Amino acid sequence: MIERQIVIGLITSTDYLKQIRSEWNDLYIESPMAKRLSSWCWEYFNKYDKAPGRNIEGIYFHKIKTGKIAKNVAEEIEQEILPKLSQEYEAAGLNVEYLLDQTHKYFKERKLLLHSDAIQALITEGSLEEAEVLASDYKPTTDGSRTDLELCSEIILDRIDHAFNHQGEVLIKYRNSLGEFWNDQLVRGGFVALMASEKRGKTFWLLDMAMTACAQGRKVVFFQAGDMTEAQQIKRMCVYLAQKSDNRKYCGEHFEPVMDCIYNQLNDCTKEERCCDTGVFEGRVDKEVKKEIRIEDLIDAYEQHKKYKPCTECEDYRHTHWGVPWIKKIKEVEPLSAKEARQAAREFFLKSGRSFKLSSHSNGTLTIKHMKALLSVWEKQDGFVPDIIIVDYADILEDPTKEFRHKQNEIWKGLRSMSQEYNCLVVTVTQADAKSYEADRLKLKNFSEDKRKYAHVTAMYGLNQDVGDREKKIGIMRINEIVKREGDFSNTTEITVLQNLRRGRPRLCSYW
Repeated sequence: MIERQIVIGLITSTDYLKQIRSEWNDLYIESPMAKRLSSWCWEYFNKYDKAPGRNIEGIYFHKIKTGKIAKNVAEEIEQEILPKLSQEYEAAGLNVEYLLDQTHKYFKERKLLLHSDAIQALITEGSLEEAEVLASDYKPTTDGSRTDLELCSEIILDRIDHAFNHQGEVLIKYRNSLGEFWNDQLVRGGFVALMASEKRGKTFWLLDMAMTACAQGRKVVFFQAGDMTEAQQIKRMCVYLAQKSDNRKYCGEHFEPVMDCIYNQLNDCTKEERCCDTGVFEGRVDKEVKKEIRIEDLIDAYEQHKKYKPCTECEDYRHTHWGVPWIKKIKEVEPLSAKEARQAAREFFLKSGRSFKLSSHSNGTLTIKHMKALLSVWEKQDGFVPDIIIVDYADILEDPTKEFRHKQNEIWKGLRSMSQEYNCLVVTVTQADAKSYEADRLKLKNFSEDKRKYAHVTAMYGLNQDVGDREKKIGIMRINEIVKREGDFSNTTEITVLQNLRRGRPRLCSYW
């Protein structure tokens, strides 16, 4: 499996070729076919200073034309090797940083095995003195190490290219205002947490991130640490996909929030793009409409102004704080059935060939060590290396090696190490303190148990709704910055997201 991944890296990634060339040795590759393909890649790279990519097929045909490949080998390459390598890459993408680490470990292992075999051969021949000399002559692999870097060598130039061109790959791409708000933190190597008080939809948000990433072709693993059972988690996923509940209580006619402009509602807009010629809250002031309008007010206005249309057409709307909620009526539906759930899951997961693992555990049993062991098994079994690791949620993970006072710090430190070791995005949620129930917006002081959580995350965001539940009843969620390792941040910087949890959707649209 590792040699297949190495060959994919050589074929597709110039960055991988540059970073691995200092420690490359053909002897480390066991498979004759992998040796052959890798030699073609190095020939191409040495001539053109880039990976061959799709040109590997041209190289193959040139080798046939010049008689450098036997017929049986040519058939195997054309019918079995190249198509499968192409399919694997296109289906899974390439995590260059992680592949470099794994390649280095593999080469280190191969070097030791080759050295050991050479010593054993001398012993078998009776050349004991030569065996002793060879044994004492072994030099550990340091050249090309992923943890050490000689700045006064050519390697530094390749690492600079890598640092500037291949870091910060966004792994979950949200659209519009929400994307502008946090996409730059949802990157490979990042560790992002969402903080909220109870019943603010934390698991819904983790699920939305997981499903969004999966839909975008990312490999996702969702660790359910005991907040929900596997059956509950599967049901919630199906509700998310079908956009209707399995509970009749939430399937009746109701109102769902949609984006609108405050100046449209106040009837103060004179722009030509406006798609409405009346207002619903004429005579009121901006602050009242933004902060005091309740769901009952919106329903009354909806019933009285049947011809009113929400409007977000002008370019200014996208860059200002003019956003306010309006509502639309959602018709009553039959509860989600098992048959409908199966169909929704088949369409999303099976027909699209997506990669999503759900790993469910009883409360208080899942540890960082256990998660890493599972990831190791999945990699060996089917080559699964995650782009996104979701943990629901960090506060109920276990660490039996530490006393309670230090347990949370070790858990969060371990989650951070996973984002670095697998060069992936790790996302989790955490509970806010008791005082958060009395706050309309979370701040740094609202951490629970251990403030050292902030030291390990690359970003933490707060999920906010007002104390009186006005926003919750409408379907408004405000997300604000708590901590960001890169760039400026402020607790008052927030984005507004409209949601409908009755249909399993924590995110319908967003505005500043």
